[in-house]
Parts: sequence; C-alpha cells; structure tokens
Amino acid sequence: MRAQSASPNSSSTVGVVLVEPFNVVRAGLDLLISSASGLQVLAETGDAVHGLQAIRRLRSRGKLVVLAGLELIGEFDALWLVRAIREEFPQVVVLVTGTDVDRVAISRALFVGADGFIHKDSPPERFVEAIRRAAYGEIVLEGLPRGALGTIVEGFDRHRSTASLLTTREVQILAVAAEGLTAREMGRRLGVAERTVTTHLNNIYRKLGANGRMAAVTAAVQAGLLPGPNGLAGVLRLPNASALP
Repeated sequence: MRAQSASPNSSSTVGVVLVEPFNVVRAGLDLLISSASGLQVLAETGDAVHGLQAIRRLRSRGKLVVLAGLELIGEFDALWLVRAIREEFPQVVVLVTGTDVDRVAISRALFVGADGFIHKDSPPERFVEAIRRAAYGEIVLEGLPRGALGTIVEGFDRHRSTASLLTTREVQILAVAAEGLTAREMGRRLGVAERTVTTHLNNIYRKLGANGRMAAVTAAVQAGLLPGPNGLAGVLRLPNASALP
C-alpha cells in the first residue's frame, strides 16, 4: 500500500483513495487522477482491508472519494468494503469501478451503499469528471451501455424488496446457516436454543418463498443481503470491522 502524508493541496481539492486489485490498472488510475485538476490520490492499495485502514487515517481531510474495484474478491471483497465504509464513514463517497458491466453486481453495490459506478474503459476525461461529480453529491453511472440502466434499477428495487422482508437477526441467522452448520451448532454459535434457530429458519424460508436452506441463501446473495460464496465470512465480521488491524 502506498499513502501520501500530505493533505490535499487546498480545501477544494478532492482526495481519492484507490482500492484496485490489479497493479497495472491501479498505476494507470493513479497517473490519470493525479494529473487531473482538483483531484489528488492520497492512498492506493490492492486489498479492501488496507483500503479501510487508509480511509480511517484520511477521514478528516476534506472531500474524500473511494474507488473500489469490483474485481476485489475473497473474504473481504468490494461489497464488504462498501458496507464497512457506509457503517463507519457514512459521509465518505464510494464509487465502484469495473471492466465488465455486470448489472447484478452493480445493483448490489448500489443497494449496499455505493454512490455510483464508473466503467474502467470510460474516456479519461469522463472518468475524472465522474469522480468530481460524485464528490459534490451526484450519483454517477458512467460508461453503462444503452439499456443497462433499466436493468440495474430493477435489480436495485428487487434487492430492496427482499431486504425489507428479513430482520437483522434473520440475516445473521442466514449468514451462519450458509456455513453449513446444523441447527444445534448454529444455536451454540449464536447463544440461542436449537428450537429458536429452527423457528428463525422456517420464518426465513416462508418470507423468501424458499424450499430450503440453499434456496434461501441463494435468494439472499442475489438480493445483496449476503456476499457471494467467497465472501460469506465478511458478513459475520462486518459488525467488528472497526477492530481490524
């Protein structure tokens, strides 16, 4: 991870934190943004945990925009980072970036708190202008192909509709269920009786119209309530995100 110790050059300068897993792409974005008027890269890193650490150090430095690559995967993926920033620093602007227009991934990112999306193949001047617009309060969707916006909005509405069905406790129960634990093991983990776990699971299945655990977890992942299979542990750790080193 590379971080600049200097503050932004002036109160009007927008500070940028790059969280991008690919070294060459990160270096190119650093060069592009650093050469743009009114923007300054304050930190760059290839993983979400170091990105969150950088934001903690920089949170008091005026306008701050985080660019999170959707290609971040694993336990701490891009959606985990967006959730963690929204929980800890609601005033920070977060934009997700990607090379593929995955409409489901974009709608999920918006649902969990991203302020917009920028396609990495956007013209350079439009890319930096999208950052400026987001810094001043606009929701940006830059580089979407014709017809993509409607699908993304529909996906966002679907995620919101599903999310409203489940309580916070039920989402937690489902996240633990996704690990493949038995109801008894889940009860031990959560400090509740096995019967309580079973009751919660039955309520979840009924609300989601699911015929079992796998169908319920799949519906929750599609709705953005849970990350994909590689990131399920991130859901369980999110409430303790501030305790990360």
